[in-house]
Amino acid sequence: MHIFYTPDITQNTYTLNEEESKHCVRVLRLTVGSVVNLVDGKGGFYTAEIIADNPKKVSLAILNVEREFHKRNHYLHIAVAPTKNIDRIEWFLEKATELGIDEITPIITDRSERRVVKEDRLNKVITSAVKQSIKAYHPKLNEAISLDAFLKEPFTGDKLIAHCIDNGEKKYISELVIPHQKYLILIGPEGDFTPEEVNLALNKGFKALTLGDNRLRTETAALSVCFEINYLNR
Repeated sequence: MHIFYTPDITQNTYTLNEEESKHCVRVLRLTVGSVVNLVDGKGGFYTAEIIADNPKKVSLAILNVEREFHKRNHYLHIAVAPTKNIDRIEWFLEKATELGIDEITPIITDRSERRVVKEDRLNKVITSAVKQSIKAYHPKLNEAISLDAFLKEPFTGDKLIAHCIDNGEKKYISELVIPHQKYLILIGPEGDFTPEEVNLALNKGFKALTLGDNRLRTETAALSVCFEINYLNR
């Protein structure tokens, strides 16, 4: 199955951009009459036939479209502090997209070792994972934002913050949420959130979350909550 990401598709025909056209013809060696699939990132899953195989401008005729293809029964937004090694956050984005996630926000905290991220590069990782895992929905990647500013933004749903500070009762995800809801989960940097940041989030209505006795890397913790939420909503 050959899948192309086509977020701007609106008509019964579509033309791949030059990069995708070259990959289609020169790498995949597809020709006129070959059938491929397209995803628009908004739930549309298309079956299309190549009607012109120009390596700079492949033209497609849409044969069929499925709406809300594999639509999920919940909404997961993870706000995570970018790791010093950007490869680790890219790994998280790839695996989270494969498992199922709807929105990601890089948050800058007091202990963040990385304060700048290149959204274009990270979006390419997400798009590649969307195609690889046959997803019709493309997760939304927001611009990096400070934790203080992020906590001022409205969110309706279950709000959790994972941290390692022993300053009160923390519960597991299965004790804090119910299936088929919207979830927002905060994951801190390598040095964890500061006590002040945790208290700020708790005062904003977040609930304290534990991921167990093991101390996890940032990207591992983020992927762990992604897996647990999807498992609870399976």
